[in-house]
Amino acid sequence: MKPTVILVHGAYAESSSWNGILEPLTAAGHRVIAFATPLRGVATDATLLSELVATIEGPVLLAGHSYGGAVITNVTAEPGHVIGAVYIAGFALEPGESCADASALAPGSTLAETLVPVPSAAGGADTYIAPERYHHQFAADLTTQQADVMAITQRPVTDRALNEPSGGQPLWQSVPSWFLFGELDHNIPVGAHRIMAARAKARGTVEIAGASHVVGISHPAETARLILEAAGANEPAAS
Repeated sequence: MKPTVILVHGAYAESSSWNGILEPLTAAGHRVIAFATPLRGVATDATLLSELVATIEGPVLLAGHSYGGAVITNVTAEPGHVIGAVYIAGFALEPGESCADASALAPGSTLAETLVPVPSAAGGADTYIAPERYHHQFAADLTTQQADVMAITQRPVTDRALNEPSGGQPLWQSVPSWFLFGELDHNIPVGAHRIMAARAKARGTVEIAGASHVVGISHPAETARLILEAAGANEPAAS
């Protein structure tokens, strides 16, 4: 049975950010699910994703972008059910580390200065990237038209989620991992991505020159190729 691929989007984006890679994944015979990340908190979001994973028969490969990487890092699953984790400009956090902490592993993130907080009735605040700064900050290698649409449709993440410590059993410690990221990522500096990939002992790492934080959108062929490589590397033999 081919692995089911679950795609987990991050903050300031939504599920359609995976549209460019769906055809090659489904054409290869994989069931694909684009999880609608609540963006409320790492632990609560990971619990919901874990519940989804538990309903799926057969092996599962998880791919997470940005904050979605923190979510897949905290998924719990039966041994052998989740067979790998692919981080697409994603956070592969250590125990007790937050997304904010990991962004500071290397200098260069300019995200904080672009955020607009909106007070939440539940306490704390939702954060958005200011629309006029979205293109340069988040998606500099997309067209202005693409970035403008994404700025309008972006989904906010809570400030607490970005600062929430990750759990004690990172998924990447128990399954193989793959990393893809851009050289000109303004959210998570390329140096931070390299550190996270190295400490996870990544089975494969792809760094794309000139690519932004939305490397999965601007470079769909490379993204799909890496996810298919990860799926194939762990695919059980046909019975």
